[in-house]
Amino acid sequence: MDKQYLIKKALEAQEKAYVPYSNFKVGAALLTEDGELYTGCNIEIASYSPTLCAERTAIFKAVSEGHKKIKIIAVVGDSDFTYPCGVCRQVIREFGKDATIIVANSEEDYREYKLDDLLPHSFGPEDLEEKEQE
Repeated sequence: MDKQYLIKKALEAQEKAYVPYSNFKVGAALLTEDGELYTGCNIEIASYSPTLCAERTAIFKAVSEGHKKIKIIAVVGDSDFTYPCGVCRQVIREFGKDATIIVANSEEDYREYKLDDLLPHSFGPEDLEEKEQE
């Protein structure tokens, strides 16, 4: 699957966003390591705290279907290059430590990053593994 197709799917997901308060639509599309495609949009709630970002919507859909390894994720938003928020970066870290993150304005206008570029010195599952006693 090429990057432009993934961006196209993120743009399609963006149109489904539920954003009656901010009117700021975000869409995401991801490819799992086993080749499955999942999309998500942001969903706002009046009390804001339970609001869910597009990236987490797509990731949680994938995980709920048994796919726990993200290969690549594309994100599009209503501003010039909308980047994943800090919480989304941490969720991407959980399921895609080596994932490629594409931040796009269109199928032709995009930037590509590795997670370490956007979340250096991250904390992950291996940090919780029991350490051997000396």
